[in-house]
Amino acid sequence: MKTTRVCIYPKDVQCITGKTYTQARLYLKKIKKSLNKEEHQLLSVQEFYHYSGLPYDEVLRSITD
Repeated sequence: MKTTRVCIYPKDVQCITGKTYTQARLYLKKIKKSLNKEEHQLLSVQEFYHYSGLPYDEVLRSITD
């Protein structure tokens, strides 16, 4: 049984968007700021796809392949 991750990381964003690692990290930081999350808090896949406007299935497929 394959488990689905809850958190998204810069490396995932890099694969999904084609951004550099640094750009992906800054993008996640921007999302956290807009959601009033603290820097130490993790970002969920759901929060990422809601903010980015990308389809859930595409995001999930990109991070599980």
